[in-house]
Amino acid sequence: MRIDVLGAVRALRDDGTPVDLGGPRHREVLARLVAAGGRMVATDTLVDDLWAEPPVRAVGALRTFVAALRRAIEPERPPRTPPRVLVTEGPGYALRLPRDQVDAHRFEDALAHARRSPDALPGLDAALAAWRGPAYADVTDAGWARRERARLEELRLEALELRARLVLDSGSGAELVAELGAHVTEHPWREPAWGLLARALHRAGRQADALATLRRARTMLVEQLGLDPGADLKRLEADILQGATTLRPARTVWTAGVRLGPRTTVELARTLALAGGDALVHSRRDRLAAVQAAERTGDTALTARVIGAYDVPALWSRADDPGQSRAVVAAAERTLAALGADGPAELRARLLATVAVESRSADLSGAERERAGRAARAAEALARELGDPALLVFALNGVFLQSFARPGLAATRDVIGAEILGLATRHELPNFAVLGRLIRLQSASALGDLDAATAHARAAERLAVSTEASLVPVLTGWFRARATAARSAEPGGPTAATAAARYRAAEDALAGTASMPGLHRGLFALALLGLRLLHDRPAPTDPALDWGPYRPWTQPLVLLAGNRVEEARAALSAAPEPPPDHLQEALWCLTAHAAARLGEPALAARAATALHPARTEHAGGASGMLTLGPVARYLAEAEACAAQG
Repeated sequence: MRIDVLGAVRALRDDGTPVDLGGPRHREVLARLVAAGGRMVATDTLVDDLWAEPPVRAVGALRTFVAALRRAIEPERPPRTPPRVLVTEGPGYALRLPRDQVDAHRFEDALAHARRSPDALPGLDAALAAWRGPAYADVTDAGWARRERARLEELRLEALELRARLVLDSGSGAELVAELGAHVTEHPWREPAWGLLARALHRAGRQADALATLRRARTMLVEQLGLDPGADLKRLEADILQGATTLRPARTVWTAGVRLGPRTTVELARTLALAGGDALVHSRRDRLAAVQAAERTGDTALTARVIGAYDVPALWSRADDPGQSRAVVAAAERTLAALGADGPAELRARLLATVAVESRSADLSGAERERAGRAARAAEALARELGDPALLVFALNGVFLQSFARPGLAATRDVIGAEILGLATRHELPNFAVLGRLIRLQSASALGDLDAATAHARAAERLAVSTEASLVPVLTGWFRARATAARSAEPGGPTAATAAARYRAAEDALAGTASMPGLHRGLFALALLGLRLLHDRPAPTDPALDWGPYRPWTQPLVLLAGNRVEEARAALSAAPEPPPDHLQEALWCLTAHAAARLGEPALAARAATALHPARTEHAGGASGMLTLGPVARYLAEAEACAAQG
């Protein structure tokens, strides 16, 4: 049997089934004995701790509680046999359990070991993962519980900071920026935490942010407490300014038989992914290798942390590598099953968010999409319950990517983007602030508000300078080409040739990144088709154009442009329903336009039904990268054709 008090008080049998401890007073007696750490607690002390004003028969009631607890935790003890767990000792009672059978004691022992040994990180990770909420969470009013809760919370904060120091000392730690940023926001008076955040920022290559963090700490300490920063913070600032070698991570020598551990590998992969470019390609490969290595260890908690550590912001609803995404989702779902419903909420939330983020391939089945949607909602609920802003923005990223269930949801996505941006700004999560800006750019683009979208594009570009997010100017370059295309259809606007040249420049920049095939393939051809439709011109027929995944919906119009009417009709009939992604409105509009041109009322009616919720949006605008013009134009075509049937 084990007893857990890092959260609500509970007891579990060896097989994991819960022990019925009885009412609140029963659990409070057990919790008070746990807090004594195996020492005897006198009956009078227990009575005083249980009741502010003890009733006349308080001692008798206490004995009743103890007897019931003994039956619950030792159900197979023969009658008249002395208890072995909750024992009578002198004038009181004591709990006799090995320390490793009480989560609070395991936590204290793991922390003590980590203070002595730098190789104790896995044990410290496991001990921190055991926390389910405030210690003794359901024993709210007792003075002893408040004191013990405060003591354990102080140890938990020390453990979090010690863990961060061990990771930074090992040469990693860039991935700790978000976690430590949230930590210092919640606990601004913990001076060592500011130093750890500055070290993590420096490790991430963000020296200016590291120095700004130390300046912010100094200002807060001086203005609000009248204290100068301690020697450690002053020394750290000097080291950063001087580029001291003590701040550099130890170099890793890659030879046969020498490898990074799975957790370190995925942390490196995450850092590479945030750098973008070719590094993103390598990061995806290294991430999957790390997940597979973690699974081979058989350590479920480690595997969960490795999978969940790759909380890289994701904007596009088509996966760059669908096969790898499926492999990561499968590993996350296996790990969720192994953790069980009572597993640590933070780990479950990260796994669920991973399922939601990675389940974005256009070829997912309906059942897979439903499962991913449920995972997104569950991750969000857990993250809100835990009150962890870094975890919540990751979960909301999954909610965003699962928000393409049908056309017409741009306003919903704008709300998600606004919350991500607000959280990321308040809690200094700059990479997710970029994501929030880009989501809002896309939403404003879909709603036809180019002024708002332009403002978000500029803000995202400013953030990209500090976060070194190389893909941001590529994406905003596409948005500006899209805006030029939209204005080219207005009186006095730029020419269609100018818009086409802007698209070509944006395409060249995107092709140069060589890292986002899920975004890149077919986009330029689709943008040119949209530009031609804006100017009432036929589809481009250049055989060198790569239509990528959009060919089934563009081919009917390409064939019509070549006067191959029957082939166009057959291609339209064979085209599947557009997948629920960033470009579904655009593809439905192509279906509506082709159906109207070919006189296919049944298909036109289907397209009209799908497009009706998006009637105030702009086709392709949800991508933030291209436009076919207002959805209302294509909806009217489809409705007119359907009426003729």
